[in-house]
Amino acid sequence: MLESSGNAQIGKSMRQLLRYGLVGVISNAVIYFVYILITYLGVEPKKAMTLVYIIGASIGFIGNRKWTFAHRGDFSSAALRYMLAHLSGYLLNFLILFTFVDCLGYAHQWVQAVAIMIVAGFLFVVFKYFVFRERI
Repeated sequence: MLESSGNAQIGKSMRQLLRYGLVGVISNAVIYFVYILITYLGVEPKKAMTLVYIIGASIGFIGNRKWTFAHRGDFSSAALRYMLAHLSGYLLNFLILFTFVDCLGYAHQWVQAVAIMIVAGFLFVVFKYFVFRERI
C-alpha cells in the first residue's frame, strides 16, 4: 500500500511540475519579451526586472493556486506566503543580476534568461512545500 501511495505522490508532483512549467514558460516568455523591450527603451536592467517581476508574480498567483497546485486552503494565508516566496525569489534574482552584470560584467540579457530558470526552480519547491502545501 505504501508503494502505491508513494507512486501516486510522485505522479501528482510530476503533474504539478508539468503544469507549473507550462504556466511558467508562457508567462515568462511574455515577461522576458517585455523586459527586453523596456531595457531597449532605456530602463536600467534591475528596474526593468523589478517591474516585470511584480507583474508576473501577480498574474502567477491565481494560475498556480488554482491550476498547478489545486490549493483549497485559506486564500489570504496563501497570498501572504506567496508574497514572502516571491520576495525571496526577487532577492535571488536581484543578487544574480548584481553579481553577474554589475560585478562580473556579463550581458544582462543572458544573465536574466538564466536567472529566470534558477528562480523558477526555487519557487516551484517553495510553492509546493510552503505556499500551497497540503494539510494532512
